[in-house]
Amino acid sequence: MPGEMTSTRPGTLRVSFILLFCSWIFRTWGGRRPKSRRNLILVCTACLLYGIFVVTQAGNFFPQHKNPSRTDDTDGDGESKQQRNFLEQNTFYVENAQPLGGAINSSTTLQPNVVYITLRSKRSKPANIRGTVRPKKRRKFGIVGQHEFGYSMQDTGRVKDKFMESHKLKGTPTHKSGGTVAILVQDARGDSTQSNIRIYSDRAPPWFSAEDIKAMRFLADARILRITQLPSSQTYLIYETPSKKRLAASVPPPTCQGMCGLVRRPLDMSEVFAFHLDRILGLNRTLPSVSRKFEFAQDVLPCPVILWDAFLSPTDNITQSSIKLNWGSYQKILLHKCWLNGKVPKADLGCPEVHHHEWSKMALFDFLLQVYNRLDKHCCGFRPRKEDECMQQGLHLKCDNPSNIDLTHIVQRQHDARHLVFINNKGYFDRSEDNLDFKLLEGIKEFPESAVSVLKSHRLREKLLQSFFLDKVFWESQRGRQGIEKLIDVIERRAKILLTYINAHGIKVIPMND
Repeated sequence: MPGEMTSTRPGTLRVSFILLFCSWIFRTWGGRRPKSRRNLILVCTACLLYGIFVVTQAGNFFPQHKNPSRTDDTDGDGESKQQRNFLEQNTFYVENAQPLGGAINSSTTLQPNVVYITLRSKRSKPANIRGTVRPKKRRKFGIVGQHEFGYSMQDTGRVKDKFMESHKLKGTPTHKSGGTVAILVQDARGDSTQSNIRIYSDRAPPWFSAEDIKAMRFLADARILRITQLPSSQTYLIYETPSKKRLAASVPPPTCQGMCGLVRRPLDMSEVFAFHLDRILGLNRTLPSVSRKFEFAQDVLPCPVILWDAFLSPTDNITQSSIKLNWGSYQKILLHKCWLNGKVPKADLGCPEVHHHEWSKMALFDFLLQVYNRLDKHCCGFRPRKEDECMQQGLHLKCDNPSNIDLTHIVQRQHDARHLVFINNKGYFDRSEDNLDFKLLEGIKEFPESAVSVLKSHRLREKLLQSFFLDKVFWESQRGRQGIEKLIDVIERRAKILLTYINAHGIKVIPMND
């Protein structure tokens, strides 16, 4: 029609242009020109024709991206929007590529001529362990204990709620040492092939005793039988094999009968690390501990479960210790070397029943993990953060007279008062090397040869990896070897600093056999 605007296809224009150009070439070629000039014109013409041919073919080869109205976002048969974005960013398009969804779901019988070559996927995020990579750029929280192993207080609250809900208990545990939850489990594992303690060789690593392996399997695989609340310590216990008489009683027994497990918060996962490190160093002063998920709390993080020891001496409610010591008296007994070489100390020296070597083992262990709540609960030996307990309670302001500061969590067994038991091993892996607590090493003049030899052997990493692999839940909770090696990096750097400290201060390394 006259009123309409006629349109010419791009292909027709290209053909017309080529024909006109060819006719001009023939007219030029027919004239009288020198032979060399005609050869030059021939070569230029051939190059020009080849270039035009390549351009026209490339226009048909590359996809024509259009923006038609898309309704495939809500189409149930099409890909989701996130999947389309991922494919568009990670694929090469070859030959007439069309958008996902619309072209595939059209009524035409033509199939989209597209080839997807998937590139490598994005790297998964590394284990969320604060301070092991960049200590200066750590997240800061306003609640104490929220800076360990990537767990939060919200996860801890969810664990408590699951315990309360599943066992119909009222109230919230408010234990002064960190809201611990104690659980007693039944000593009856199911199928041995489903154990969360992985031992694929004929025997376990040599630093674990048969009792350690038995306790680890018990804590990791035993079924939960019962939970009850102890009014004295405001914790929860699950009983292993209570008798019928006890089951009928209206009041639960006050102590654990048989083997029991103490469940801690997800924030206290350093208890598991401390147990493995203690055994590898040959100290053997911590209680067996594993990481475990509970069937009634599927949506929460794993919790450390520690073997309940009914033979620990009664502790003071304030210091959580079975021995009353402050920093001043502690330094004095280090000078007196109580019970060294079997010598009975004089009564006026004020020596406790703990052997002199035990303090050296505890100092080495606490320095590697930076456990400061035993010897330096006021944070006098380093720069604390706002979320540290000593800052929250204002204890760091009372460092003017350190001799009167009480030691905490100094515990013995009732039948073995010569040796300490390391409890509440709250380690810190986000402490930079220029802010380590060297106050933990004050007064120590010798260290155990067994532990120092492991630190010097350059096999600490190998042994820790082999040891942690046994605990399947702990290994997976730290995202495998990549996450665990970041924790080991911290310990290795502190071990080098400790060895330098030993050489610089002339500290003796001697055998400390039990």
